Amino acid sequence: MVAEDTAGSGDRSDGEKEMDQKASEDAERQEDGDVAMAATAAESPSGEDEARDPRKWKWSVIFLCFYGFMSSIKPGEPFITPYLLSPEKNFTREQVTNEITPVLTYSYMAVLVPAFLLTDLLRYKPVLIIQGVSQVIIWIILLLGGTLLQMQFMEFFYGITMACRVAYSSYIFSLVNPVLYQRVAGYSRSSVLLGVFTSSILGQLCMSLGNITFYTLNSISLGFVSFGLLLSLCLPWPKRSLFFNRTNQEEKELVEVATKSELDKMNPKDGGPSFAAPPCPASTWKDSVFMQMLLEVRNVLKRPNLRLWSLWWVFNSTGYYLVLFYVHILWNKVYPATENKNVYNGGVEAASTLLSAIASFTAGFVKIRWNIWSELVIGIITAVQAGLLLLMRTTDDIWVCYVCYVLFRSFYQFLVPIATFQIASSLTKELCALVFGINTFFGTVLKTIISLIFTDKRGLALDVHSQFLVYFFYFTLLTVVYFACAAVVICRHYRNERRGGVTRDQPTPTELSPVVTNKELETLSNGKSA
Repeated sequence: MVAEDTAGSGDRSDGEKEMDQKASEDAERQEDGDVAMAATAAESPSGEDEARDPRKWKWSVIFLCFYGFMSSIKPGEPFITPYLLSPEKNFTREQVTNEITPVLTYSYMAVLVPAFLLTDLLRYKPVLIIQGVSQVIIWIILLLGGTLLQMQFMEFFYGITMACRVAYSSYIFSLVNPVLYQRVAGYSRSSVLLGVFTSSILGQLCMSLGNITFYTLNSISLGFVSFGLLLSLCLPWPKRSLFFNRTNQEEKELVEVATKSELDKMNPKDGGPSFAAPPCPASTWKDSVFMQMLLEVRNVLKRPNLRLWSLWWVFNSTGYYLVLFYVHILWNKVYPATENKNVYNGGVEAASTLLSAIASFTAGFVKIRWNIWSELVIGIITAVQAGLLLLMRTTDDIWVCYVCYVLFRSFYQFLVPIATFQIASSLTKELCALVFGINTFFGTVLKTIISLIFTDKRGLALDVHSQFLVYFFYFTLLTVVYFACAAVVICRHYRNERRGGVTRDQPTPTELSPVVTNKELETLSNGKSA
């Protein structure tokens, strides 16, 4: 990467370099000003409202965070898999593994893109209402359903619930001025994490101390999700959204910003900014902000750093969520619970949520030259995760499984804010949303393919131990690829240093401020709260 970035710059005079540097800085200031002006134009009415009545947006944010907290409290969620395998439902482990759980992945993939588009088109609130209705249907099916088809429908609605979480992730940004985005995003993430932690602790206390049945616990969960649905009906309805709901002037300005290449913005050439060709006026939809952003993503992903972390997001998140989907089935096989009080899923989920939050917070203070060491850091963490999966697959001690699961989640959560920072720091708000959406979609497609081949009864229909062996080989393959890339990047860097050919000043170690990503707050149908 260093050699590519610096190629062709060694033959230029110092004066030309200084002139190019000044021109580049001026171009960057001008483009940054254009982006800021477009963002201000899009949000100026909101900013004026905040100036007149700051309490209005504060109460809106507080109410939305309260909604996020309450909608995350489902104390029966960590115990869904034991509930399905218990005498109350009496499904076999093979049915849960190979026929019920895979429907979640298929549903999520089918609904993700429509949910992403409808969130912006309908301005958030209707999608959150759909999410609340889906959760109520899930718990009604869990309580009243008893057939295999009904449980598959339950997983289908879980996929809808997961896909609709994008509405909550982006809703809060429509309530405040752009200067407050980082602060309010932290509030929304903290509220959901606190809700997940509270839900897991409450469920474990009910099972261990209250000695209640799975049915009663699920009835309590139905009450909480019904209250969450009522809260979603009371949410304010934003006037604007990211792509579709804009005035003509706002859209025109954002199209102009969108057509400017982010690649040229980060690496200006020939002393000035390079702009992409203006859109052809052949048709209206081609001139829309959304289509311009889609075209610009292709240029953005040419940057090695963005490409690396986007690929990490796709491939590592795929393995991560596959483990979360099936780990409760593994626990039940390692330690079949004969009594309700012997199930500790809620406590383990609470511990993993807390440690994941600590890992995410710690990542904000890591100082490292990511342009050199990214591949190596990712490779080491992926190798550790592969070892944890192998240990989970081979051990007969349930507590070893619990500890490995907590560590596995924490290592992934440690890299999430780093990946978010590396991807989002060089993108506009609109491009950032699209890049993360595309990464999530491709990761979901890959999960679907793996599930169809190895898990579904129409494929190999492997048992849960064999599946974890597949996941171990998957992470091992990723580790080999990351280490090979790290060796190439590091050798190239030091070879250029020895030759004195590094003409580009290396960036100083990056100190990450805690970066928010709500994607990881999804709660899964078999009790995992990611």
